[in-house]
Amino acid sequence: MHYWLFKSEPDEYSIDDLKREPGQTGRWDGIRNYQARNFLRDSVQIGDGVFFYHSACKVPAIVGTARVARAAYPDPAQFNPESKYFDPKASSDQPRWFCVDLQWQSTFPRPVSLKDIKQDPRLAEMVLVKQGRLSIQPVTAAEWRLVEQLGN
Repeated sequence: MHYWLFKSEPDEYSIDDLKREPGQTGRWDGIRNYQARNFLRDSVQIGDGVFFYHSACKVPAIVGTARVARAAYPDPAQFNPESKYFDPKASSDQPRWFCVDLQWQSTFPRPVSLKDIKQDPRLAEMVLVKQGRLSIQPVTAAEWRLVEQLGN
């Protein structure tokens, strides 16, 4: 089992939106960064744990957890000319972009803010601190346990 942090702007798709999905399971799509895409396509697996991170908001924070319910598959938005995620270079034979399905697991009683994470020396090596703009990033098992403790 691996652990990940997935970022989303809460006004576009929040943890509450995921929780409201049928079966509390929704598609995580729209990834258009090659490094994040490669993580999705090559490393994220069914059952992996995911921190749900709200970004580009007043208080960026890890707000809860999800698990990967379906492994990587071609992002259908890349083929839809009406989608903002349309990619004219993508084809069904050679998709460029991938998505996964996530299932909501928990919402933290206390979100773990980026400020909290940066101030905790035990989390100084987190990818979120070192490479903050990456929308999908690995999390170590030790980081996972610590952030869960902080959020609960």
